[in-house]
Amino acid sequence: MLPGFANPLGALLLLLLIPLIIFYFLKLRRPRMDLPSLALWRQVMADQRVNSPFQKFKRNLLLLLQILLLLSLVGAATQPFLSGDAERAEYLPVLIDTSASMEARDQAGGKTRLEVAKERVGRLVENLLPDQRLCLIAVDSSARRLTDFTDNRRMLTTALNGLGVSQTASRLEDGLRLAQALARANPVKKVVLISDGNVPATTDFELPFDLDFQKLDPAGANVGITDFNARRTSSGWDVFVRVESAAATQGVVELMLRQGNSEVARRTLSVTPLSSERVVFRLETAEAASLVLQLKPDGFDSLPADNVAYLDLPRVRPLAVYCPESLTTYRHALAIVKDIRLYPGEEAAPATVDLKIVDSSQETGPEADVTVLVGVTPPDLSDLLEVTTGLADVVDWIRTTPLLQHVQLRDVQIADSPQLTKGVEEREIEAAGYEILAQAKDGPLILQSEDATGLKLWLLFHTDRSSLPYRVGFPIMVSNAVQLAWQRSGLAEVRSLATGTLPPIAAPAEQQAQVVLPDGSRESLRVSGNGLLTGVSARQSGSYQILVDGKELRRVGVSLMSPTETRLEVVDKLQFPEVSVSASAEAVAPADVPLWSWLAGIGLLVLLVEWWYFQKRPAGLPA
Repeated sequence: MLPGFANPLGALLLLLLIPLIIFYFLKLRRPRMDLPSLALWRQVMADQRVNSPFQKFKRNLLLLLQILLLLSLVGAATQPFLSGDAERAEYLPVLIDTSASMEARDQAGGKTRLEVAKERVGRLVENLLPDQRLCLIAVDSSARRLTDFTDNRRMLTTALNGLGVSQTASRLEDGLRLAQALARANPVKKVVLISDGNVPATTDFELPFDLDFQKLDPAGANVGITDFNARRTSSGWDVFVRVESAAATQGVVELMLRQGNSEVARRTLSVTPLSSERVVFRLETAEAASLVLQLKPDGFDSLPADNVAYLDLPRVRPLAVYCPESLTTYRHALAIVKDIRLYPGEEAAPATVDLKIVDSSQETGPEADVTVLVGVTPPDLSDLLEVTTGLADVVDWIRTTPLLQHVQLRDVQIADSPQLTKGVEEREIEAAGYEILAQAKDGPLILQSEDATGLKLWLLFHTDRSSLPYRVGFPIMVSNAVQLAWQRSGLAEVRSLATGTLPPIAAPAEQQAQVVLPDGSRESLRVSGNGLLTGVSARQSGSYQILVDGKELRRVGVSLMSPTETRLEVVDKLQFPEVSVSASAEAVAPADVPLWSWLAGIGLLVLLVEWWYFQKRPAGLPA
């Protein structure tokens, strides 16, 4: 521990010793006495002239006590401390991991990892020196600044006490980028990260400061649900469950599947360290159903957040597809696709369908979540693109995009030639919110965009003026569009929603909605003009209730669904592009210990001794 002084100029107060001693010399009063002769006193008087001031100084206890009191106060004014860090950071951001794994405990009745982290940061706040400023930042699926840079212990303690766990996975990069933004306005040399080590081992971030990675002790055994999904069958649904365990786990768990208040199925599993078990439940129902899966371990389980999962099954029905009779090639390709209902037909088209294929940008046909527009240029790109008559050579296409999987566009003859307007570059198309899926020599051929109304796929050329309908890739492309609509509608496969942010929810436009969180608290949000409630934060696992005008609109269940959080995986080293940072199990640095309070206490003690000795002197003591 190296000594230091936060206010060395306070030592100038030592100059007060000079007037203090001078006042004592001036205070000396000699009594007058009449003597018959001075002959015998001359030698004594001579010795007293030389030694009297110093003898008085040595015998005056009051003066010694006041000098000691002054020295104590001067020492406190210099604000001395013992530093545990030679390069002490004056502006110190502290990143506190608040992801789901920080709620885990090491044993039954033990402290959570977050509680241990709070204790460490609390000691740092207690030892805060006058020239130090802390900034507390919570890091989970995003980064949140809890305080500005401050030395206000009450403010820091209040923010620390109010910190809770977010049942999401950790995104360390967001916290580091927030610290980097703070470093642009403040001289930040070091950043402290306090975590259980359940963070990504590799982060694509260039460190502009030193990172002190403080790793907490690991948690105990844990087993949880990491996947919960269902796939449609001819008679209902196959429900798939995956259960995984942490390194210190051994025992038996019970899985119970409930639909409403009724138990549907129950299974028992044996789990071993780092095991992964897959369970299948068969559910024969064509009606919509809300499933709840509960896991019950037979022993200690350090993380209860991953023991419950939710899954909402839609009503089983055919996929609704709208395609005008003028697009005969598309209707022929759709005719061989199973389990769809094609409109227009014998029945009138409903107000909304799952897939719409049209060749006009006008509002024709019903609303759809997936729309394929054939031979149509987006209206907002009319100044950037133009379609002329002429052959267009396909240069490249994204083979992994859902619409074009297993579709061969090479050597396809296209009579429409989309071209970029003179002076326009492709990045301007992308800046407008469009992704280029297929590219010709002079411009894009197929675009993709998504907004609140759904996903739109723009074929800038008309397929009837190309050789594509005569190739095997055409029915594959139509089938891909159908599969894309199946996925987005949730009619073929459904997955449990993970914590983070709820998907957009249809609601009355421009209305005020209330969101009741699993813990009973409420948030108020306004529905957008297009009738979608978006941006609902879901940091807790459980059921969320959506209210409009006091009436329940919908219930949505979310689950943790994070294998890394359930397995309580930890890393001992963080790898960055140019440097690696090893974890340390030591207490938070810098561990500076201020000493001014001790010196102030000594001064108070001296003052009490002086008062007791000279004002409350017991009988029998010499005057």
